[in-house]
Amino acid sequence: MAKIEKISPLAPTEFADFPEIDGVLLATAATKMKYQDRDDLLCVAFPDGATAAGVLTTSRTASAPVGLCRQNLSLGKKARGLLVNAGNANAFTGKAGEDAMMATVTVLAAELGCDTNQVYVSSTGVIGEVLDDKKITAHMADVVGNLTPANWTAAAGAILTTDTFIKGAVRTATINGVPVKINGFAKGSGMIAPDMATMLAYIFTDADLPQDILQALLKETADRSFNAITVDSDTSTSDTLLAFATAKAATGKITSLDDPALADFRAAFADLALELAHLVVKDGEGATKFISVTVTGAEDDRAAKVISFSIANSPLVKTAIAGEDANWGRIVMAVGKAGEAADRDKIEIIIGGQKVTEDGMAVPGYDEDACTRHFKGQDIELSVDVGIAEGRATVWTCDLTHGYIDINADYRS
Repeated sequence: MAKIEKISPLAPTEFADFPEIDGVLLATAATKMKYQDRDDLLCVAFPDGATAAGVLTTSRTASAPVGLCRQNLSLGKKARGLLVNAGNANAFTGKAGEDAMMATVTVLAAELGCDTNQVYVSSTGVIGEVLDDKKITAHMADVVGNLTPANWTAAAGAILTTDTFIKGAVRTATINGVPVKINGFAKGSGMIAPDMATMLAYIFTDADLPQDILQALLKETADRSFNAITVDSDTSTSDTLLAFATAKAATGKITSLDDPALADFRAAFADLALELAHLVVKDGEGATKFISVTVTGAEDDRAAKVISFSIANSPLVKTAIAGEDANWGRIVMAVGKAGEAADRDKIEIIIGGQKVTEDGMAVPGYDEDACTRHFKGQDIELSVDVGIAEGRATVWTCDLTHGYIDINADYRS
C-alpha cells in the first residue's frame, strides 16, 4: 500500500474487499524508481491465459507502453501477464524508452513462459525520463515467485502516484445463471481529462467472453464512465483501460453484446467502472468537492456532453465552487463558449435542486443563500437545460483549489 501523507476529504470511508478471481495472480515490489518507501511495481499473471480488451489514449504523444498494448490487442492472443510501474511514465523517451520497456517485457515473458506479445505494460509518472529497466528486471524473479491470488489491495496501492487513496471496486453478476466475479482498480488524481478512458484502470473477471464482446463492452463502458470525468482538462500520455476475462466460470457462449444472458453482467460491469471513475474525481489533486454536471435540451447527446465539459472544465466555475460562491453567471459563460447550439432565452440553470434562471434571466426572488449552502457541501449538483432538443449528458468533476497548484508546482521535486 502506498504511503499517504494526507488523504482526500472526499475519500470513501470503506475500501473494496477484493475476492480472489480464478485465473488471476498478483504480486508487488519496491523498485525505488521514484518512491523510496513503498511498492511501485505490479505484476499480474494469467497462468492459463485471459481474453484482453483495451481502450487507450488518443494522445499524439502517447507513451511506449500504450503503443505496445495497442499492438498486442490487435493480435488477439490470450494475455499472460501485465506489468505496471509507478514513478516514471516512459513517455516521450524515443527509442531508448522503447528498448527499456521491451527489456522488462522480455524478462517477464521468460519468467512466465510466454511470448512477449502476451505481456501488457503500463507506466505512470514523470514524462520525458527514460525508464531504468534494470530497477524493474532486478525484481522480476522475486515478484513472479511471490504471485498469489490474494494480493489485490497491495496491487491497487502499488500503481499510485499523487493519489491519496486506493481506488477499487467489486461486483458480482450472473451469466446464464452462473455466478461471476468482477474486480477493478484504478489510479488517477491529476492530468485527468477524457480522451479514451483517462488514467490507468484494470478490470478482471472470471467470465468467459470472446475478445470482440469484451472489447465492445469496454468501449461502451468507458464512454459512460472514464470518458465522462475530468479533473483538470489535461489528457495523459499514458491513459490505459484494460479488461481481462479468464473464462474460469463456465458461463456459456455469448455471441452478442445485446444477448439477454449478458444483461446482468453488462450492468454490473458498467456500475463498477462508474464507481472507479468517480473515485478518480474524488481524489482529484487538491479536490474538496465532487461535482456532477447534467446538461439537457441539447441538439443531441454529443452536444450535451460538449457543453457539460465546458462547464466542468471551466476554471472560473471550479474556483467559484471551491470558494463557495454561487456565481451562476460563470455557468452561463461556460455554456456560451462551448460552441454548441443553446437558446439564450430558454436556458435554465438549477443549483442543488433550485432553479436560478429561466427565460434568459434570473428567477425573481430565487434563494441565493440556499445555493451558497449547497456549495458549502461536498456533493455539488449542477443542471442546465439549453432549450434546443432532447440531447442529454452527465459528467463529473471536482473543484479547483490552491492544493492543485501546490501538488503540480513541485511534482518533480
